[in-house]
Amino acid sequence: MLQMITWLDKNFSSLQPTRAIIMRALRHLRPADRKKLFSEDIPEMRTAEGRWFEAIVYEMILDLSLQTNLILSVVARGADGPARVRRAQLGQNGLFYSNIGDIKVRGNGQDLAEVDLMLVDHTGALTFGEIITSPADLKEFEEEIHYKKQLLGYLYGQPTVPFLLISSVDISRTAVVRRLLKEPDNILLTTASCEDLKTLIRPRDLKRSPPRKIRHEKLISISDIAPRRPFDYKQLHDERMQSIINSVTSDRGIEELRAPDEIPPIVKKVLFGGLYPSAVRMLDSRYPIRIKGKTYDPDAIQKQFSKVVLAVNLPEYKPIIYLRRRNKKEYLKMVPNNRSGGFKFESRRTPHMAGFFLWLESVRPSIGAELTRELLDAFPAVHAPGATTATQKP
Repeated sequence: MLQMITWLDKNFSSLQPTRAIIMRALRHLRPADRKKLFSEDIPEMRTAEGRWFEAIVYEMILDLSLQTNLILSVVARGADGPARVRRAQLGQNGLFYSNIGDIKVRGNGQDLAEVDLMLVDHTGALTFGEIITSPADLKEFEEEIHYKKQLLGYLYGQPTVPFLLISSVDISRTAVVRRLLKEPDNILLTTASCEDLKTLIRPRDLKRSPPRKIRHEKLISISDIAPRRPFDYKQLHDERMQSIINSVTSDRGIEELRAPDEIPPIVKKVLFGGLYPSAVRMLDSRYPIRIKGKTYDPDAIQKQFSKVVLAVNLPEYKPIIYLRRRNKKEYLKMVPNNRSGGFKFESRRTPHMAGFFLWLESVRPSIGAELTRELLDAFPAVHAPGATTATQKP
């Protein structure tokens, strides 16, 4: 299983990104994104540059795959994805393409993970890659990679899922990457910087219309690598939810839930359900709701929001409250307020997050005051005002 990534580790540097490769990579960018590669707006330019670099690496891997039998297939992405894609819907489980050709793993329609690169080796085993252009934002990177390994390992019945980290900057000395490279099935591949790669093209090159699709003997679609075991994310979600409720209501405590069990550890968030009015009153009296400095009483909550959903992020057991606005298609995401207790506004969830938004919309009131109180009192990441705070996970 590791022969392919060992070969890539030894041979990747032998293929330098040529002008032909990086010009071919432009076919994966929409015209608006191509224009932004030389934009003076730095955030826009960096975003376009990141997508372009992902495409360059993909084109390099396509070329390298022709040099060895150890790479059986390269999973199509970007412009090589389908012209029409399936929109997110409840009940969708497995691999899907986004409207710009990104590879997504969905559970009950929700995007669980995005995979930058997927390869199949000569034994039929799956390998995935992450492509980055900056050493920033690596705070949650290690946890993200381990989750993707667990998720793909579960879907494809692989005890080991090799991982390729491809970067345009030297990140080998960062603590996160050093820890990842201690694992025998992970490798780091480094290319020239994006600044150096951009010297091979000129702004006028971006006006050309590159070919959209290419023929390649090793290209396959995600439909060719369907999961090898049945995957019902909603069922796994409900099993995890019930195990949490059983533990909390039987006084066994959250700590017992941290122990391994028979439920695959791929459920990242549990939606317990909507709160009945009695639960909303209890919530507000014990764990106040604050939005932009204003504390909302139960009447204000009932007036402005049509639904209050209780959820928890795993594995840290961080509770989340989602408030459905009455006059707008959006949910306010409320997170624990570490300073003064209760919950504070963090961000919005809109139909743009299609699968997850649909799941929230399907939730109905099902939780009373007593169960809501037991759950929140058990979660260490939230506290009532004036209560002693436990050590918080960042």
